[in-house]
Amino acid sequence: MKENDALVKALTKDQNFRVYAINATWVVDYAQKNHDLWSTSAAALGRTLVATLLLSNSALKGKETMTVRLNGQGPVGFMVIDADANGHIKGYIQNPHINLPLTKEGNVDVAQGVGTNGFLEVLKNQGGKEPYTSSVPLASGKIGDDFTYYLAMSEQIPSVVGVSVDINGENKIQVAGGFLIQTMPGADDDAITKLEKKLKEIPSIPTMLAEDPNPEHILDVLFGKDNLDIVQHLPVSFECNCSKEKFAKDIAGIGKKDLQQLIDEDHGAEIVCNFCGKKYNFSEDDLIKMMNEKEKE
Repeated sequence: MKENDALVKALTKDQNFRVYAINATWVVDYAQKNHDLWSTSAAALGRTLVATLLLSNSALKGKETMTVRLNGQGPVGFMVIDADANGHIKGYIQNPHINLPLTKEGNVDVAQGVGTNGFLEVLKNQGGKEPYTSSVPLASGKIGDDFTYYLAMSEQIPSVVGVSVDINGENKIQVAGGFLIQTMPGADDDAITKLEKKLKEIPSIPTMLAEDPNPEHILDVLFGKDNLDIVQHLPVSFECNCSKEKFAKDIAGIGKKDLQQLIDEDHGAEIVCNFCGKKYNFSEDDLIKMMNEKEKE
């Protein structure tokens, strides 16, 4: 499944649209298993991972990174996603064990799980001291609509974001993917009208990826193979860059009183990475060394 996980970037030959499509089935499956996600939480985090991969590839370059925070005050709680320009992503959700009743159409009720009483916030780390931060109110809690609204309001780019995660009755990720279409400056009005009509007629994202797991197939369905210039075909993966050294710096950064409390009461510390679940243990001696370094400051 991992070999099909990729993001494709293309331009329409008429120069009206910049388009992206992604198959992130393995990424979402890995997150679901790693975080022990129940269906509503899996669909919510999965859609947000897919949308963030699309957004980061369209907005970042080089070594730039992005953090997406989304909290609609719904049962699944908040989500935090980190991504870079090279297809790497990691993320977690506050409440992994949420399984709400299906909608009347038989789908996972992501909107109810996420809620709409909150914001989508995007932080771009572009090399400056402070990240560039922008946020918008949630439009629907369905994730695709929320990222579409973000691009329109914060980036002033008329866009359409479609994301989907298909989960079977055994809580297994079947397919996860999506697309991002951005209107280029000076795009032809007739082309926009034609696309709007097409978007209402196309099969679902899971159906298209089941037909052909190559995400180029989504763009072929939308625009026709002969009408596209493929710019990039990028592998995507769930990757966490945590380390004991990074968490040691975090512990060393807490106040002397709190550090001393860890030494006296806990005789050590165990840190669990929110993104990947990996555990790091620090002995009492490790903490005493950190305290000694603090005393020298």
